[in-house]
Amino acid sequence: MANPLRELARFGQSVWYDSLRRGILASGELARFIAEDGLTGLTTNPAIYEKAIGQSRDYDAELLRLLPRRDLDAKAIYEELALHDIRAAADLLRPVYARTARGDGFVSLEVSPVVARNAAATQAEARRLWRALGRENVLIKVPGTPEALPAIRQLLSEGVNVNVTLLFSRATYARVAEAYLTALEDRAARGEDLSRLASVASFFVSRVDTLVDGLLEEQCASSSRREVQVRAEALRGRVGIANAKLVYQDWRALTASPRWARLRSLGARPQRLLWASTSTKNARYRDVMYVEELIGPETIDTMPPATFDAFRDHGRVRPTLEADVGAARQAMTELADLGISIDDVTDRLLADGVRLFAEPFAKLLATIEARRASEAGAGAHAP
Repeated sequence: MANPLRELARFGQSVWYDSLRRGILASGELARFIAEDGLTGLTTNPAIYEKAIGQSRDYDAELLRLLPRRDLDAKAIYEELALHDIRAAADLLRPVYARTARGDGFVSLEVSPVVARNAAATQAEARRLWRALGRENVLIKVPGTPEALPAIRQLLSEGVNVNVTLLFSRATYARVAEAYLTALEDRAARGEDLSRLASVASFFVSRVDTLVDGLLEEQCASSSRREVQVRAEALRGRVGIANAKLVYQDWRALTASPRWARLRSLGARPQRLLWASTSTKNARYRDVMYVEELIGPETIDTMPPATFDAFRDHGRVRPTLEADVGAARQAMTELADLGISIDDVTDRLLADGVRLFAEPFAKLLATIEARRASEAGAGAHAP
């Protein structure tokens, strides 16, 4: 039987893996995903590394070497571990990067979420990580906060590959796309190579439904009108996909513009949309729903391990991203008619997203410090 993961490439979609830890590198599992499942990229975030370092034994040997070093704080120790993994994964994906003429085969590492609202700090940290990694086929993840947008443009202008993450809003995506185009134009004006610059815009999907479904449930509970209850129930599980389909239409319009045609003629590559948060949070929904409904050309789907395995097992592959666009527009109209503002939803999701990355990052650093104290205590009591 055909592997559904590999079949996605027939429709122009890249499969990335939303996880990384030392174990899948050492065991050869990541190499098998590349060879057998057609994996062409990988993403990480602070929550992923909090689990990988804090809840596995993968890093014990290296931690024993690093923890006694007083010149390294917890963040520096985390970076030593993460940079090693990112470089190794990038090297595994280097043949994909070469085969696709630098179009795919990327690995992402995120700047500290603590600096998500500080443009200068974001810029400095992204530059530092980019230099430390020393690989062409890496992307530095920068949250798409309003404060970080100037940093995103500047980094891209300097030639730093950027994965703009935590995108929920079409309006924010438009500003991110503008930053990319302007950065390309900056480089073109200086006579610099455009073909080596890579960027993706990571648009989150299922988190939209998690929040909107709760608001719709409140509508059903608070309204005595049967019509309102029916309309609210009909929208459950539909808004996240509708939002993504409409942002893809925005992307299509942008890449059909004369402005983009000029940049493409100079060697520029499109800033592809990457579907993130594609796991299903609601047990009522099909476990691969968000992957199946957003299949289309020049896009990426980064899947967490459970979704990756589930789609390999029973995913249905067909071109869906441009199907029922009219229904997607109608769903957003219905949402507004029910008094739910998608702008309020996406603003709240961005704030929550920054917090949900910052909290595990703080927990990770605390775990490393606690481990240091424990090892120091054990050493002090050793005979």
